Amino acid sequence: MEELLRKAYKSRKILVTGDTGFKGSWLSQWLLLLDAEVYGVGLEPSTSPALYTQLRLEKHVDHRTLDINDYQALEKCIQDIRPDLIFHLAAQSLVRESYKTPLETMQVNVMGTAHVLEAVRSLKLPIAVVAITSDKCYENKEWLFGYREGDPLGGYDPYSASKGAAELVISSWRRSFFNPEHISSHGVRVASARAGNVIGGGDWAVDRIVPDAVRFLQQGEVIQVRNPHATRPWQHVLEPLGGYLLLGSKLLLAGDHCASYCEGFNFGPYVSSNKPVSVLADEIVKNWGSGSWTYKQENAAHEASLLHLSADKAYHVLGWQPAWNFNQTVSRTVEWYKATNDDPSQVLPLTQRQIDVYMNDFNLVPSLYH
Repeated sequence: MEELLRKAYKSRKILVTGDTGFKGSWLSQWLLLLDAEVYGVGLEPSTSPALYTQLRLEKHVDHRTLDINDYQALEKCIQDIRPDLIFHLAAQSLVRESYKTPLETMQVNVMGTAHVLEAVRSLKLPIAVVAITSDKCYENKEWLFGYREGDPLGGYDPYSASKGAAELVISSWRRSFFNPEHISSHGVRVASARAGNVIGGGDWAVDRIVPDAVRFLQQGEVIQVRNPHATRPWQHVLEPLGGYLLLGSKLLLAGDHCASYCEGFNFGPYVSSNKPVSVLADEIVKNWGSGSWTYKQENAAHEASLLHLSADKAYHVLGWQPAWNFNQTVSRTVEWYKATNDDPSQVLPLTQRQIDVYMNDFNLVPSLYH
């Protein structure tokens, strides 16, 4: 995997929107290890601590602080950078927050995505774009089996609806302005990526089970669990990021023959990683070595109970498959928090080491069709 990714990204100009966020920070660090020229666009880190500052990425990423809702500023920024590829991650990413700020959620997740794509259109340059949405973009029918890329889009809560709408925006711009059948005339390659419930070291957001659990454990308190019976497709942050990077490499290296990659792709874990929140809490406590959890009953906003993605398409078209099972995912996550809690100087070396381990563990499967 490392050889393929280095071939695609070394010395390339890569722009990450939302680089100061949890996933954006991991992705930026990985791109730096691949010797890419990394640029970032986004707001100041929204948490304290924040992985972006813990990794001291401000010293290595050419970051521009701006709101993607400001189209003129975004267009000028992209025009100045002239990137080879854009990973669009900037978003309001919390379901419960979307109930408090529905209009802001729609603005950044839907119009922000349109702004990025329209800025690319205005440049008239052969840029590749991997736009990240969410597994929650699908109309959730509480199915036991995984959602496929062709299933209906939708969303009960404002966050999920915004991600479904973002996928419609991506599809519209791709078909209207960046049609893969005419790639030789415009050179723009656009794909979207949908991932499951991502966990990993360095996530400090509120109202997410892992960082909330870590805060309780660090303070010697009992973990408060809101939805113990809700089932989620848990995956380590490096799993979908590896999928995004692999998809981006196809867009960069396939030239005019990249039509099959200019589509939406799911990056989900194995079915065996689809576990209730209660099981995740048990595994966190076990790996931490102490602690306990309890059910905190509250009148919570609606959240889906069952959610799972089918990643068959990513397997067949890209050769991607998960590398770590559920136990490895939780173990690597808790390892990061425990080690860096004891010694903050371990943040960068441990993050880099986990990226290296993941690339060594990942086995690119032969594509069945390409």
